[in-house]
Amino acid sequence: MEKIELVYDGDESRRLDVFIAESTDITRSRAIKLIDDLCVLVNGKNVPKNTKLKYGDRLEITTPDATEYEAKPEDIPLDIIYEDDDLLVVNKPKGMVVHPAVGNFEGTLVNAIMFHCGNSLSGINGVMRPGIVHRIDKNTSGLLMVAKNDRAHLCLAEQIKDHSFTREYEAIVYGNIKEDTGTINAPIGRHPVKRKQMAVTDKNSKEAITDFTVLKRFGSFTHIRLKLNTGRTHQIRVHMSYIGHPVAGDEVYGPKNVITELNGQCLHAKKLGFVHPNGKYMEFESELPDYFNWFLQKCENEANK
Repeated sequence: MEKIELVYDGDESRRLDVFIAESTDITRSRAIKLIDDLCVLVNGKNVPKNTKLKYGDRLEITTPDATEYEAKPEDIPLDIIYEDDDLLVVNKPKGMVVHPAVGNFEGTLVNAIMFHCGNSLSGINGVMRPGIVHRIDKNTSGLLMVAKNDRAHLCLAEQIKDHSFTREYEAIVYGNIKEDTGTINAPIGRHPVKRKQMAVTDKNSKEAITDFTVLKRFGSFTHIRLKLNTGRTHQIRVHMSYIGHPVAGDEVYGPKNVITELNGQCLHAKKLGFVHPNGKYMEFESELPDYFNWFLQKCENEANK
């Protein structure tokens, strides 16, 4: 059971259920159910879902413990780059969710690797995320490592914690980046208003460092390589938006007139390097996917007009 406390500080009145959905990870439908189940107090009282909040109103939300859903194996094709008895490296396509969650209990990478690996997956992250050591966003493509036993999981997780493994991405971002190389060192935490988003902020944040190198300029867009020195949620997308060069196609951190043909951000996890549990350093690299090459060519054509 979790308790969430909020204070409404908006300039205009806002419906209770809408404010909860905008300010937390709780969906609006679940917010309505919590209100109906008397799990939400406003200034110490239960009120209807359509209550209009006023400045200074105090909310207390009690979310009951969820019954953990057990992921099921599904016969979904996987692009496996490498596999042995301890781990596998998978090239995840754009649009695939890494692990099951509310709204996405099927068709995830976890469902696919459970079918492929059977019982040979680490259990450290429970029945929802077996074998998952790290993740990338649904609409980011590229390389992920998966642990097939707890020993491998602990070894790989320690490297993530120490920021000692290699993660390089490629992206196409808006605008013309003048510097050939650069480092973005700006802390990332939960957005102070849009609670489902991340932001560069000094409040309740963690250190976040991203290096970038320009590969090619197209005038309106720039093709770049990025290296993560830390691993914060949405780090690249937040950092590039912060410096005025959001990732092309990013529906959350980019401009409102999003490039819909990309179906999400033009961001690919291209290189992954780590020390195998056997002590040997291993490094893998994937080809840029079709959607990325299509947009590169589009940028090239536009620049040559």
